[in-house]
Amino acid sequence: MTFLYHIATHVYYFLVLIASAFNPKARFWINGRRGWRKKLRDWKTNGTPVIWFHAASLGEFEQGRPLMDKIRKDHRGSKILLTFYSPSGFEIRKNYPGADLVMYLPMDTSYNARLFVKLANPVATVFIKYEFWHFYLKELHRTKHTVYLISAIFRQDQAFFKWYGAWFRKNLRFIDYFFVQDKDSALLLNQIGLSNCTVSGDTRFDRVIALAKAAKNIEIARLFSEGHDCLVAGSTWPEDEEFITRLINESENNARFIIAPHEITAPHIHQLTSRLSRDYILYSQANSEASYNGKQVLIIDNIGMLSSLYRYGRIAYIGGGFGKGIHNILEAAAFGIPVLFGPNFDKFREARELLNQGGAYSIQNYEDLRNILQELNNDPEKYSRSALTAGEYVRGNTGATSVIFEFLDRAF
Repeated sequence: MTFLYHIATHVYYFLVLIASAFNPKARFWINGRRGWRKKLRDWKTNGTPVIWFHAASLGEFEQGRPLMDKIRKDHRGSKILLTFYSPSGFEIRKNYPGADLVMYLPMDTSYNARLFVKLANPVATVFIKYEFWHFYLKELHRTKHTVYLISAIFRQDQAFFKWYGAWFRKNLRFIDYFFVQDKDSALLLNQIGLSNCTVSGDTRFDRVIALAKAAKNIEIARLFSEGHDCLVAGSTWPEDEEFITRLINESENNARFIIAPHEITAPHIHQLTSRLSRDYILYSQANSEASYNGKQVLIIDNIGMLSSLYRYGRIAYIGGGFGKGIHNILEAAAFGIPVLFGPNFDKFREARELLNQGGAYSIQNYEDLRNILQELNNDPEKYSRSALTAGEYVRGNTGATSVIFEFLDRAF
């Protein structure tokens, strides 16, 4: 299996290299990893202890950020090394001030892992949620560098728990301690002989509460939505936008919609706007009240403000549920508003729990979307219950960061 894994990683690299000729993300992935040895060698730690955090992408970074911020505040004598696997994480957070060095994780090979661990020499390594790079974990274990996995969540259908999963389980045994989101994950680990875990919860709850408290005032969005029932649709994909635009085209004139697409490329924005029969404006063009007066749709064509935009919504729709899976629903729920999303949510514990409690709703088709919105808009009591449930659910699940930090604080 190790040999097959080694071959597969090199084949993947070769395919991404070919794709980089015409795909910007692939180009970032390749170019961003060049010169990593020099970056690490030139990084002056002056003997200061290094704590290494690794995140797959932006979502995992946000999940680990409360812990990084806490360590930065309370362990000023340490340096933080932050690595990303994906360009969608690195390119957005490469200037994150809470880390002393931010870089791409070099490809997972035996040579890279040996040199990376030797140069970084972390006193602790924190992988966030579900990163299991075989050679890095093996090298960290071999050299007796402590590894933690935080906000982890496991499911019965994962390879670790299958009859053929011995090699995958070996990777888990390279990890010194697990902080898992729920009891089911702890039970699954126990079933394969791993008891080195704590049910700490999910650090994302701490992060979204902090984001809600520090939400920016986006004046254009505030004035645009003021006095209207506003639906904020965040991280939408074309499958979501097919329903959202139909809803907009059939809506009353008083309704307002803010759409923040997952992709903000010019072709995608054009595809989105071509579906609209109602007046719209792009955020980049809304430079005065006159420019968006009378418009029903505000399209956000930049990144970085979505978590603050939900404060202007009466209801939120979260995209991705008609594809691989929904995006972050907690950022919206933190503002105490009902949340809607598509059918592919089974892998997301918070979605299942919020659905069961009545603070969220899943749709299968356009009719579901229209009917649920009509119910929430026509039944004030139901709306109030849903909104209250959403906010209380987020607030009631905070605290994971403190649990993890207290454990690590004793270990450092």
